[in-house]
Amino acid sequence: MSALLQLDQVSVQLGPVLALSGVTLRVHAGERVALVGANGSGKSSLLRTLHGLLPWHEGRMQCSPGLRQAMLFQRPHLLRASVLTNVTLALWLDRDLGLSWSDARIRGLQALQRVGLSAVTQQSGRQLSSGQLQRVALARALARQPDLLLLDEPTASLDPHAKREVESLMQTFAQGADGRALTLIWASHNLGQVKRLATRVVYLEGGRLLADLPVADFFNAAMLAEHSPAAHAFVQGEQP
Repeated sequence: MSALLQLDQVSVQLGPVLALSGVTLRVHAGERVALVGANGSGKSSLLRTLHGLLPWHEGRMQCSPGLRQAMLFQRPHLLRASVLTNVTLALWLDRDLGLSWSDARIRGLQALQRVGLSAVTQQSGRQLSSGQLQRVALARALARQPDLLLLDEPTASLDPHAKREVESLMQTFAQGADGRALTLIWASHNLGQVKRLATRVVYLEGGRLLADLPVADFFNAAMLAEHSPAAHAFVQGEQP
């Protein structure tokens, strides 16, 4: 089966910092790939490279023809306008979609309904809780009807209840419970979340990819220690 996207020996230089070094990665449709590693390991740089926001100076990246993708950032920004206007405007301004304002509004309403925010469509985006804000950002991304969704620490700043809500939505969309299955690639410091949601785990350290395993193998201490001592040390240090 051909990959949805693939990186071959990709390196990314950000000023004096080598953010990614020789990363090779293949992701297939339907996978849920969690990126783990310490701060500065390259998780966000990898997501931004996959989304075309960072150029690479070595290597090659290829995407499946017609691949549609969207990205959810750790700290999403909303304008001082209604929730619905925030989502509608993002769709209307997207030239790749070519939507009229009325069509963008309809799609925005549908996306907000999918994330359980129909009741706050006319509320100001600046009056939302952190959990609601993240769900609006998720709706904004989903409204593009992507095949691939990239998420950078999507629950990092949320309280336990909001984390469960966002995790539940991620699982629903990945499994296609609403009729459209998504491929997910996300960065997380929450290993419990990774165990619950991921099918595969990628460990990064210093911009290098040091482990890429099915989730069950990644959390098998003996197997991980043999495959990647650095990843094993990280997991042991992160677990209580």
